[in-house]
Amino acid sequence: MPKKERKKYGQFFTSMETARYMASMFEIPDRQKCVSVLDAGAGSGILSCAVVEKLEEIEYVEEIELTCYETDENVISLLKENLSFIQLQSSKKVKIEIITNNYITSQYLDFNYMIGGNWNPQKYDLVIGNPPYMKISKDAVEAVAMPSICYGAPNLYFIFAAMGLFNLKKEGEMVYIIPRSWTSGAYFKKFREYFLSEGKLIHIHLFGSRNKVFDKEDVLQETIIVKVKKTDITPENVMITSTDSNKDFADCRSLVVPYNLVVSGDERYVYLVTNKDEVSVLGRLQKWNQTLPDLGLRMKTGLTVDFRNRDILRDEEEEGAIPLFYAQHIRNGEVQFPIQREKEYIVTEQKGLVQKNKNYLFVKRFTAKEEPRRLQCGIYLAKRFPQYSKISTQNKINFIDSLLIDMSECLVYGLYVLFNSTLYDIYYRILNGSTQVNSTEINSMPVPELDIIQEMGQKIMKSKDLSEANCNRILEEYCG
Repeated sequence: MPKKERKKYGQFFTSMETARYMASMFEIPDRQKCVSVLDAGAGSGILSCAVVEKLEEIEYVEEIELTCYETDENVISLLKENLSFIQLQSSKKVKIEIITNNYITSQYLDFNYMIGGNWNPQKYDLVIGNPPYMKISKDAVEAVAMPSICYGAPNLYFIFAAMGLFNLKKEGEMVYIIPRSWTSGAYFKKFREYFLSEGKLIHIHLFGSRNKVFDKEDVLQETIIVKVKKTDITPENVMITSTDSNKDFADCRSLVVPYNLVVSGDERYVYLVTNKDEVSVLGRLQKWNQTLPDLGLRMKTGLTVDFRNRDILRDEEEEGAIPLFYAQHIRNGEVQFPIQREKEYIVTEQKGLVQKNKNYLFVKRFTAKEEPRRLQCGIYLAKRFPQYSKISTQNKINFIDSLLIDMSECLVYGLYVLFNSTLYDIYYRILNGSTQVNSTEINSMPVPELDIIQEMGQKIMKSKDLSEANCNRILEEYCG
């Protein structure tokens, strides 16, 4: 099928190597004779085939009950052919059921424990899936069906993952290949709360290259494989493995990481570490239990969307004009203005587009994937622009502001030490795989107490050296 057509369904088919690796992650309880398997969004059935292939090798398994959901009429006939083939070839007794109803809406009454639902719904020993990857509107039938896990405009993949966990038996195992985007951010908070309370992460597999997971598919999201067990017992560790592509699983790199480092904080973010150095970074910074909001500070997103407010933009200063700061104004750790770029002034009476001229730390919202740092910040001091009582910030930068009293210069410099350090840059990259710096995530990062941040600021002000190396040296004194 043309890629354009498959994209309508969010279809990206699994490779044979990936399917076999996913099936290999399951652990079948000793002496279990009958194993029930669910494959929702089964496509051509390759994941089901891989699971049956694995179970074929286990002598004590005698019977396999396989349930597949698939709604795409273009692929159902192929799915039936493939499942009939493995049924004939298997030495086990294989029972197959193909359900062509919408996987989510056909069971939402069960999931929400509503009248009319099945009070004893079908549960499975194993759940495997490569769900559709597709953003849907907040009023789409699937989103409306599962309001307890949806916020804003959701993606089908995590709705499938939540329902898959619901369909799992107690102590059963689920293996899904999904984007990593759910591991952080506000949009996925309700899903994480459900997913990580109903189940526990056992194994996470990472791919070194985002474009080699689904061959020739141009999947832009970073994709991971997760194994989740439906249990109340929190494991001590999580196994994290990684490969460079979807074809070299024999060369897996592996790492055992304490569970409370991988799943951490009130937001239940999932930290995807790949080596011992990154584990060390998490351990060193997570010993601090304060966040910016705990200190009366908060990162916010710039106020002015320039292309929506063209009528108020000005190329040159005029009466009543105030500066509009862009990411380009952040240079060598400081905010420079003007820089003779277009549209760097605005004239407006809209209160929502202006802010008080006071001390801030500006942080770029967007960086290129190949740039060495994700966190790029600049010190903004009000005293350098005494002619303005108000300023504005374009929405492609963030700024850290004080919620109570204006920030002192040493506090701004201290925040700069933190966010210009290598440790915090690595921490943020572990937390978020995208090139966008989200204020929600920055506000959840651990920071030292206020007096320590101010001490750091005093030291860098005295040295007059804003380099990353100097920030590292100062930070090392407090978290070495």
